[in-house]
Amino acid sequence: MKRNDRKEKTGLFSNLGQKKKPVVGEDLSPKTIRHLERPVKLPFLADMEDGNEQYGSAEDMQDKWGLSEKQASLNVRQKRRLLSLAIAFAAFFILIAGIFYILPRVLPGLFRGTNIELFVEPVINLEYEDPDFRVVTDSAVPLMSEPMSDSKRLAEVLYNEPVKYLTDSENGYCKIATMDGLIGYVKASCLLDDMESIEPDVHQYKLIVSDPSKNIMTHASNGTLIKKVMMNTVLYADIKREGVYQVSLPGGDKGWIGSSGVIELGTRDETEEVSSRYFVSSVLTFVNSRYIENGMSIDGASVNGVVYVCAEINGIEIARTMEGQAQAGVEIIPEPDAVTGEIMIEQILPGDILFLSSPKKAPGDKEIYEMAVCTDTGTLFMLSPARTTVRLREFKSGDDICDRIITIRRVFSSKAG
Repeated sequence: MKRNDRKEKTGLFSNLGQKKKPVVGEDLSPKTIRHLERPVKLPFLADMEDGNEQYGSAEDMQDKWGLSEKQASLNVRQKRRLLSLAIAFAAFFILIAGIFYILPRVLPGLFRGTNIELFVEPVINLEYEDPDFRVVTDSAVPLMSEPMSDSKRLAEVLYNEPVKYLTDSENGYCKIATMDGLIGYVKASCLLDDMESIEPDVHQYKLIVSDPSKNIMTHASNGTLIKKVMMNTVLYADIKREGVYQVSLPGGDKGWIGSSGVIELGTRDETEEVSSRYFVSSVLTFVNSRYIENGMSIDGASVNGVVYVCAEINGIEIARTMEGQAQAGVEIIPEPDAVTGEIMIEQILPGDILFLSSPKKAPGDKEIYEMAVCTDTGTLFMLSPARTTVRLREFKSGDDICDRIITIRRVFSSKAG
């Protein structure tokens, strides 16, 4: 009972202390406004007139505070910041222009004639300024005896090889001369007159293809094929990366070639002579290749064509033709066996080149019919009897091949390299 009385009392008194919330629709009494009995007078408002809420007269900031007109303005900092940024940008632009544009043009002239290596201008001697020079644009182009496709094939010229243009001819052929003096006819469409891809002094690296063939691609990796080039093709490069070179191509294009199976040289260097075993190793890569008269690529080869490209990449300059190769190196005359009188084949060393007469030769016939390369004692790289491929053939003392030997030429030293 007491507990209920307390609740009632507390509820009664609590209602007395709370304000009554206004009900919508009732008249509200106006709020009271407090007035200051003693208004505060601030010193800097002393010049304001009573009842007139206006600011006082303007002050002279220079006389009273010692500030100039620019210092008194609120926009001074922003203007100074913009000006500083403009000056910094102009200085940066001038610096960049000086480093990349002005200095490269001014400094070489100031140091011309001095021995300062940084400013020594490279000497460029153009080898192919003569307007009659042309460069080959196909992988291997047949050099024909007449301006006809069914004429005798004299040799082949390779991609990016320089030749000398002589005259126009019929059937789309033109007459040319190779750098080693062969004269014949090639398709005019296979030649270009832009020689920059073969000029030594405008490039950084000289590359010689030592594999039977290499692919030139559009990109360093995952590119598409531009050209398949053959052994002894000479290319020039300006960029070298890990495993690849960027090479210059006829017509001003660029391509990428892998560094494996490629010999890197200075742009005016020549390959050094190595031992005969390297020559033999290169020859063996052509075993069972298709035979083409005077061909010198993996797509169609002859023994003299294989000898030419394999000798060149291993440091020996040699003619392209079988007749010219029969005069190369030194002649080897094997001694006959004292008992049998037959040639001892052990005296024919790997790398020696044999020139043979026809198997149907007449007595005393010394005309060269074919040739072969000794790859091992008793083994020759030569044309197959069916004249369809170039392959290996074994021989021994007393074979008919020994009777057909006209001369043996040794072009590589077994001790070189």
